[in-house]
Amino acid sequence: MRILVLSDIHGNLDALEATLAAAGSYDAVVNLGDIVGYGASPNEVIERSREVGKYFVRGNHDKASSGLMDLKDFNPIAGLAALWTRDQLTPENLSWLRSLPQGPIQIPDVPEVQFVHGSPIDEDEYVVTLRDAIGPLSARGVLVTFFGHTHLQGAFSFKTAAGDAYRPSYKTVGQSESSQFALKRDVRYLINPGSVGQPRDGDWRAAFAVFDTENWMVTFQRAPYNLKNAQERIFAANLPQRLATRLAAGR
Repeated sequence: MRILVLSDIHGNLDALEATLAAAGSYDAVVNLGDIVGYGASPNEVIERSREVGKYFVRGNHDKASSGLMDLKDFNPIAGLAALWTRDQLTPENLSWLRSLPQGPIQIPDVPEVQFVHGSPIDEDEYVVTLRDAIGPLSARGVLVTFFGHTHLQGAFSFKTAAGDAYRPSYKTVGQSESSQFALKRDVRYLINPGSVGQPRDGDWRAAFAVFDTENWMVTFQRAPYNLKNAQERIFAANLPQRLATRLAAGR
């Protein structure tokens, strides 16, 4: 089974379409949340996401944009984007966002794997460093957890008393590329596919991953997209300009 794992699309339709075009074949799609927020195409991204997949967990921006979360922990720009998104959502899409489940979730036929937004301990927790990852990794549970939230593509692993961190490397800054990461059956993993719509690892390209459950292999991928078009959508929506300019820097 090939599972396309998407996270943190953040209303970026151009990045989502490029991701789907570059992903190749897959049997299921799992979305790790933050479908909306920041970007200027929330309704289109929700509808496209629902067309291609049926497995979702909610992110903090999904909660904020649908009125399920207080904005006190959001910076001013993120808060403005959440309020703008809430005003743009159709009644159906607003209701759908509110109904998204809290992670972790699992899908049939893959009992060793779970999917969350932040971490299996706290859906809003940021797992950025190996130190952050040790708690979730050492807890009893499944072998592999896919998570998002940080917008940083990579993985953490843990066996017995030793942990390790992995970041995929790429040769270019503007082409479609992939990097394979082989898993071991006796190691626990936290794996972040990266952000489709707003990477923050210095690489502007859309980030995602494909998990081959038969070969126990994760393929990290990057795909260039129409950056200018995504920026122009933000400008046209009168959203804060910073939300457009940061896309080019991958920050």
